[in-house]
Amino acid sequence: MTEPIRRRTILAAAGATAAGLSLPGVAAQAAGRPKGTVRFTLDAEVLDGGEQITSVTLDASRLGRIDPASLTTGTFTVHAKASSPIPLAAGDLIFSEYDLDRPVTAARVNRRGDIVLDLAHGEGQVGGGTLGYIVSLGRNVQLDLTYTITQNRPLSVRGRGRVTISGFEQGELSSPEVDAFDYGISRSDMKYRLYSPDRGHGGKGRKRPLIVWLHGGGEGGALSKGYYDNESTLRANRGALGFATPEGQRIFGGAYVVAPQSPSYWIEDGPRFAPQIKEIIEEVARRHPIDRDRIHVVGCSNGGYMTLKMISEYRDLFASAVPICGVVQAFRPGGERLITDAQLTKITTPTWLVTSKDDGTVAPEPNTVLASQLIPDAELTLYDEVVWNNYKFNGHWSWIYVARNDPRLRGTRIWQWMASQRN
Repeated sequence: MTEPIRRRTILAAAGATAAGLSLPGVAAQAAGRPKGTVRFTLDAEVLDGGEQITSVTLDASRLGRIDPASLTTGTFTVHAKASSPIPLAAGDLIFSEYDLDRPVTAARVNRRGDIVLDLAHGEGQVGGGTLGYIVSLGRNVQLDLTYTITQNRPLSVRGRGRVTISGFEQGELSSPEVDAFDYGISRSDMKYRLYSPDRGHGGKGRKRPLIVWLHGGGEGGALSKGYYDNESTLRANRGALGFATPEGQRIFGGAYVVAPQSPSYWIEDGPRFAPQIKEIIEEVARRHPIDRDRIHVVGCSNGGYMTLKMISEYRDLFASAVPICGVVQAFRPGGERLITDAQLTKITTPTWLVTSKDDGTVAPEPNTVLASQLIPDAELTLYDEVVWNNYKFNGHWSWIYVARNDPRLRGTRIWQWMASQRN
């Protein structure tokens, strides 16, 4: 099933202020593009801390051959506005909304002759993210994005002299890694995204491994608000995306990657969600050449709990399991055990647990460390903190290490360990 990416269409006169005329995308397409306007794409990349718009590409090749020397970082101004896609209650907080100018760090003409404006971005930088976090819901939601382009000085175009574009029309959000995952929905109405491997890995016709990624609590749906997007599972972090990278695909010999999305929290009703996840696995295995001896399950936080739940419920289904900062005990002090000691001791799936000592959300000792002590022959990687590329992240975000294939024991990295397991 294919679902459209949320988008806005904006027209802005060249040299105008940041204010623009907002039109519904479908209506604008039906009316046709006004003469002299240039369409632009929002180019996104999923960083370890979430997806950001890293550049905009102006479909300017139809203007003619643009002289790159006439293009500077000041030729265009890029204004960005990001707002919640659902109404907020009075006093409710949402993090990461913004309304600001995005600094242009570079301006160039690509090989197609289009103009690319690189935008300032980076871990922890405000203004550029595609997701917002609604505090009362505990959910990431895909923000409505309104980008306005203003041309400040003319371009030099061969045979046409100095050219000023009359208007700009916002097009699609393009995030190649995310877009590589198809949309799906199971018979029980659980949504999921699926990456299919290149047939160049492992030989034509061979059965492939399947990696199941189970997201954290912030990436579930919010059905009470009518919000169930099948987007944030991939845009919030690189958990599923890492396995679809060329490195991941090489290590696994070409793997399918499926990312189910909970309509709420996994821990809200694990016994109900477990068979629904299994149903998705069975559906994917029926439709694609899946090696049933090489099905792996990985999940973080809420998804770490759900990973443990899956291997306790279906002892013969998975070749390996990687619960990351998973919830074993309910969050409140003295809270109920979501996975009991008896359930943990009966797990037979090869298991490698990962967390960080400074995790202030899911305490390591009564959760990951305890599980590692009770699951037979379990492996454990316990980091001091979460730091990647010299940036210190929230201590709960230890999934970053797994998404980057960093954990290692006795000279073996975690992806290679997973790939070597057979059911």
